[in-house]
Amino acid sequence: MNSKIALVTGASSGIGQATAARLAQAGWKVIGTSRRAAQGATPGGELLALDVTSDASVAAAVEAVVQREGRIDLLVNNAGVGVAAAGAEESSIAQAQAVFDTNFFGAVRMTRAVLPQMRAQGGGRIVHIGSVLGFLPMPYGALYAASKHAIEGYSESLDHELRNWGIRSVVIEPAYTRTPFDANLLEADAKLDAYHAVRTALVRRIHDIMAGAEGPEVVAETVLKAASAARPKLRYTAGGLAARLRLLRTFAPASMLDAGMRKDLQLV
Repeated sequence: MNSKIALVTGASSGIGQATAARLAQAGWKVIGTSRRAAQGATPGGELLALDVTSDASVAAAVEAVVQREGRIDLLVNNAGVGVAAAGAEESSIAQAQAVFDTNFFGAVRMTRAVLPQMRAQGGGRIVHIGSVLGFLPMPYGALYAASKHAIEGYSESLDHELRNWGIRSVVIEPAYTRTPFDANLLEADAKLDAYHAVRTALVRRIHDIMAGAEGPEVVAETVLKAASAARPKLRYTAGGLAARLRLLRTFAPASMLDAGMRKDLQLV
């Protein structure tokens, strides 16, 4: 396992940092990336500067890793952003594009950059950090949910295309995870007074929920499982709540699930 090379985006904190650390503990050589970090270190290993919204930055970082290590066995597409609880119409088109540029097109850039090497070496694995919002959208989170839905479709199509080269693509679906992610949330850039009351109440409710949420180590453990499985599944829920939501989405009547979500978020 010491020869296995993992590249993890968004590894300076939260899920990315926990994933880098868990992979390193399991014997992988981990190179993490962060948009704002200069070259340095993370608890999981080395940390490189990389902006997933830049074609040039992605290409340069991946090329540097391949030249030095000779291979990339695992890509974890973790880097992501979200918009603080807000109505869908409270974000401009430019802001919607910015969310997709990181959450979706960032993963596409990274995937396209590593695939030539993975095909040449005859194998590899791509793990996308998705969300339960990729199969169960929540109100006042439309852009983030839409970007995670896009990841679900992209990954499944990709997995079918790449199996002949021994490459697999999977999605990890966490629910609420206690991380500094909220520190990086974008504020809606076109706020409307009509949404002020519900937006304020929802922010308080989500803060309360996050206080009791599972830590990023739960997601990191699931990433390791997906990365190591001889026959990986297309999707892995991460944590107890995510597993329950997947079951409800699959088997519960839509009206029951709808009412339960609104009650949990205290929406009238």
